[in-house]
Amino acid sequence: MGRLFGTDGVRGVANADLTAELALGLSVAAAHVLAEAGTFEGHRPVAVVGRDPRASGEFLEAAVVAGLASAGVDVLRVGVLPTPAVAYLTGALGADLGVMLSASHNAMPDNGIKFFARGGHKLADELEDRIERTYRAHASGEPWDRPTGAGVGRVREYDQGFDNYVAHLIGVLPNRLDGLKVVIDGAHGAASRVSPEAFARAGAEVITIGTDPDGLNINHECGSTHLEKLRAAVVEHGADLGVAHDGDADRCLAVDAVGAEVDGDQILAVLALAMREAGTLRKNTVVATVMSNLGFKLAMEREGVDLVQTSVGDRYVLEEMKANGFALGGEQSGHVIVLDHATTGDGTLTGLMLAARVAATGRSLAELVGVMERLPQILINVRDVDKARVGSSPELAAAVNDAERELGATGRVLLRSSGTEPLVRVMVEAADIEQARKVAQSLADVVKSALG
Repeated sequence: MGRLFGTDGVRGVANADLTAELALGLSVAAAHVLAEAGTFEGHRPVAVVGRDPRASGEFLEAAVVAGLASAGVDVLRVGVLPTPAVAYLTGALGADLGVMLSASHNAMPDNGIKFFARGGHKLADELEDRIERTYRAHASGEPWDRPTGAGVGRVREYDQGFDNYVAHLIGVLPNRLDGLKVVIDGAHGAASRVSPEAFARAGAEVITIGTDPDGLNINHECGSTHLEKLRAAVVEHGADLGVAHDGDADRCLAVDAVGAEVDGDQILAVLALAMREAGTLRKNTVVATVMSNLGFKLAMEREGVDLVQTSVGDRYVLEEMKANGFALGGEQSGHVIVLDHATTGDGTLTGLMLAARVAATGRSLAELVGVMERLPQILINVRDVDKARVGSSPELAAAVNDAERELGATGRVLLRSSGTEPLVRVMVEAADIEQARKVAQSLADVVKSALG
């Protein structure tokens, strides 16, 4: 059986891969592991539990709450809120554990469980491994101590979470957004209320799309993975910019006034220069992943900003930032971490800070992102293959070597297995988009034949 935890918690098709039994069992195991690690010592443990609007989140939330309470953990249910809100509230309320139920940008049938440690930080790999081992031991019949009487956990709603989180977002903004018109696409997800409210309180005129979740429409033809409607709405309303979130709102992409996409690399570039100007870009460094566009790297070099690159996954960006005291990092996909104000990627905060830069400078978003030129990049997701063999196939290694020789110094190739989906990602950059497209398709064909 493969490892349950991927790069962003446990994910799968709800009620098939991710069942109520699994959710309950993992929650019990997490409580036991954290207790053994001394997290609960000397006090009664408390957990914050939130979710995105997926229909399956309703029964999975019930299972998580039941598991935690049965293990003696008091639970604060915050309802539908973004992942970064759950992380923030875990820290702000002094909770010992946070749990978010979401599959982020994945389609509605999927769901996931993500655990946060005290302070709102993602759990270390070692703790996730221990939780998984404990879960499997319990599932195989190993007994565990069950509290009774007053020892069982109590469950209550925490209705102040929404206002507390929005107030936090407004409180860390460097300036107001008065005079800006902004379109927000909430992906029918967890930010459908939070993001419009935060932008409005910050002074922006707000137009919304994708903010009517019904439990079934999350990420459906909207949000950060489908920017077409946002582009059209920005142009139609004559807005200054548009902001798109994913299902759990830990990421943000944008479009400028003419509907051109602004990706995570470009957002990082704009925020890096803004933070350097403000004196908050610690060690004059920004952290990104190996998936970042080569144009981002060249722009940072030209502007005199140091760049550190990590493996793909916002958890690895965050680990690098925490280990070395960096303040800004993120991914091309729109996960942006401003560590002074958030412990994880925060799509609403990112959008607010990007808009704040537009308002503060009086420059258009297109002008601001002009600091970097995005080189043509082709990304192909190859499904229904054995992603575990991506690094061990001789046929695939030979194809990559051939592609790198063809591209030379003007491009690059990156193959990686997804940490959150059953697929292999093929990424090719080149000065010429047709060359990038041809090389990427050729490599995708080899991935299919070699790993299929």
